[in-house]
This record gives sequence, structure tokens and C-alpha cells, in this order.
Amino acid sequence: MSEIHHLSIQQLITGLQNKQFSSLELTEHFIKRIDALDSKINSFITHTSETALAQAQAADEMRAQGDKRPLLGVPMAHKDIFCTQGVLTTCGSKMLHNFVSPYNATIVNGIDKAGMISLGKLNMDEFAMGSDNSSSYYGTVQNPWSLDRVPGGSSGGSAAAVAAGFVPVTTGSDTGGSIRQPASFCGLTGIKPTYGRVSRFGMIAYASSLDQAGSMGRSAKDCAYLLQPMVGHDPRDATSIKHDIPDYVQDIHDAEAAAGDQPLAGLRIGVAKEYFSNGLNAEVEQAVRSALQQYEALGATIVEVNITDPEITLATYYMLAPAEASSNLSRFDGVRFGYRCENPTDLIDLYTRSRSEGFGPEVQRRILMGTYALSAGYFDAYYTKAQKIRRLIIKDFDDAFTNCDVIASPTAPTAAYKLSEDLDPASMYLGDVYTIGVNLAGLPAISQPVGLNSEGLPIGLQLIGQHWQESKLLTTAHLFQQHTDHHLQHSAIAQETV
Repeated sequence: MSEIHHLSIQQLITGLQNKQFSSLELTEHFIKRIDALDSKINSFITHTSETALAQAQAADEMRAQGDKRPLLGVPMAHKDIFCTQGVLTTCGSKMLHNFVSPYNATIVNGIDKAGMISLGKLNMDEFAMGSDNSSSYYGTVQNPWSLDRVPGGSSGGSAAAVAAGFVPVTTGSDTGGSIRQPASFCGLTGIKPTYGRVSRFGMIAYASSLDQAGSMGRSAKDCAYLLQPMVGHDPRDATSIKHDIPDYVQDIHDAEAAAGDQPLAGLRIGVAKEYFSNGLNAEVEQAVRSALQQYEALGATIVEVNITDPEITLATYYMLAPAEASSNLSRFDGVRFGYRCENPTDLIDLYTRSRSEGFGPEVQRRILMGTYALSAGYFDAYYTKAQKIRRLIIKDFDDAFTNCDVIASPTAPTAAYKLSEDLDPASMYLGDVYTIGVNLAGLPAISQPVGLNSEGLPIGLQLIGQHWQESKLLTTAHLFQQHTDHHLQHSAIAQETV
């Protein structure tokens, strides 16, 4: 049992089915690790250990009675952006420090229905605004690979918890790279699905036209297992789209069964020079290009494509996302729920002090940016122009996909940087330069580990797919992982026993 946290979801399912261990033993193992080691990395905001142990015992009883749900009794944890009935949901903010949701997010219901056991709620950048998990009201998260490094953001707690061996899989949300960038920094696989594939009902909004929930795990197959109960049309979400739902795990099994010496023969991988421009760390570029050579050895063909200059994409995103945040976060006014300032003198004082005291600096910065862009004198010059450029970004992706099946790029321009590096906001925003175009176009994308740099820190490669092609991305990454061991490397914390 001492290294059970190194097992994949498939191995955990097999172990439960074969009675090598019970769900209760499995849950106790992970809780013991969290209790002993999370003080080092601060990945959890709320623990639900008592509930989890009761659910595990019930799962063992259901399995003994013939319940065949594969994920029954497998532990996981949620990013604290998803509403959970009766459990604190903070979004990493003082503004929601006392908010206990009266209902579940749709994805929480789906995962509960699959029989999985939640061990708690995970730390994150405040309202998902950040790239290093330093803006959380509940403190910075440390990277399990090196405690003086950031884990990425905004799903930094989700990534750190998996990389530390506290849970096998976690949920995350991705507005501009918030699943993929922390997956890259923490040596994990993380998938952001097509916009509309996963319901946003019960996910606290940052930028409604960009936000999408996804899954994080050590491998593409682990991600597929968790993503399955999350997807599907939801009438409670106006942006949820009706579309055929693949069986992601079965598609992986089918591809594996059909694979020969060159399992990726026929796959065209598009590579754009725009993704290998100034600002890309030399070791990251070397690891990504080496991975592309491995893809070629597995039968894939590399083709050249063109996409919108990432710096233009970055500017477009940081005009549109703050504008939507300005609108979405106006509901936090100190009146109905959440933080309320003490002894307000009048309504204006209540609004002003509740918001200035409840929101942190980064959230305030983005609200101000967005409000400015939406103001009467600047709306056409900034917001409307950014929407027009967004249309061109989508067209560039559409054109690129006429020549390839997936597009490859670095996930982030660097490996995880030091916590002590006090980056100015513009420098931090550059960490998302390769990921945000995917959100603007509503495309699915996956990040997978492709090696370590000279300091022993993980590097990620991003694969971008066409709309509704999550299965292709998961299968492609899985076949690569069948012939490489990057995803099997363990962080320093994950190697500790308790």
C-alpha cells in the first residue's frame, strides 16, 4: 500500500475489482498523505475526509452487491471553482470565504453519479485569474517537483495535488490555459475540451465565452476516465451544446488494439513557426522538438502551418476576458452572499468597501481593465476590435486544419519559475501566450509531459484538435505515452512515503 498513489486509474479499478484493496483503504491512504504532506504545498482549501470515508465504505458495500461502475470508489478532488452542495466553495477569494453552495455543479453531479469520492476542494488563483497560483486568498501553492517553484495557474492546486500523489485525478477549469499550463509545470497531462462540451452550470464564471471545465491526471488515459462523466448536454447551461458523446476510454483501447509498429501512421501534426518565436526557452524548445521527432518515429507526419501571431492573440484575450470578468463579477456586491464589509455608512460605501476588501489586487486589476474596455468612449476602439480579431483567429485555425489533424506547440514558454520571481502582470500574462488562442477559438487541447529540463523540472507539449476531437487528442497522447516514460516520472513529494 505504500506506493498505491503511483497507480493509474486503470490499475486502481483493477485492484478494486480484484479485491487487492478496498475503496476505504484507498481513501485512507490518500487522506493520510494529504494530512502528512500538504502543509508543504498548500494544495487543498477544504478537506472532506469524513464524508469521503463514509462514501468509500458505501462504495465497498455497493461493489460487493454487484455494482459494476468502473469508477466506483476511486478518489478525486475538485478545483474550488465548482459549486458543491453543503461544502465551502471559495473560488480562492476572500469574497466567497463563507459561501457554502446550496447545489452541485453539473459536473460534480456527473462525477458523483459515477461513484467517485471527493477528498475536498483545491486551491486556485482567485476567481481563476492568474498563471502561478499566487493570487489565492488562501496562500500560494508550491510545486511538488521543487518547493521553491510555482505550480502554474489558475488550477495550481489541482495540478499540485496530483503531482504530489494526493489524488489520482482532479477537475480543473481553463479560460486561457489554466489546465494546460499547470499540467506542464507539474509534469501532468491535462485536457481542455471543446467549448460547450462540458456544462458550465455551477462553475463560478470568469469569462463566460472562454471558460471550460476539464480533467487532469498523470496520463491521457487517466484524463479520459475522469472526463467521461463530465461531458454531455445540460439544458441548464445555455452554452452547452448537443453533440455525440464518444466513449473516450474505449476509443483509447480500440486504438491500442489496432496499433502496429507505427501506431500514429497517417496522423498529420501541424507545426507553426509562430509557436517557436522569441521568448521561448531553449530547453523547452529542445524538449518539444525532440518529442515531435518521437511522434515522427511512431508514424506521424510533420507539416508546416500558419496561425495568428501569439502576441496578437494574447492582446485580444486580455481585452475580452477582463471585459467579461467585469460583467460577471458585478454580482459580488456585498448584499446577497459572500463577503460584506463591516458597518457600511450607506449603499455606495457597502459596494465600494465590500468589493475593494473582498477582491485581491489581480482581480481588481482585471475588473478595471474590463470596465475601461466596455466604457462608452472606448467600446468600439477596444472591445469591438478585439471581437473582430477573434474571428480572424478562428479562421486561421480553420485554415490550418485543412492541412493537418492536430497542431503541436510548447504548452508554456518556460518551465516552472521560482516563487521569489516577482513578475509584473504583463510578464505573468506571457505565460499563457501559447494556450489562449485555443480558448478564443473554442477548440479542445491537451498538454502532456515530454521531458525534464537541466534543473529537473517538467516540460509540456500541447496538442490542439478540431472541434469535438477530444478523443483524437486523448488517443494520440496515449499512444505517445505507450512508447515513452515522461508521464511516469515522479515529483519529490510523490516519492515521499508516510
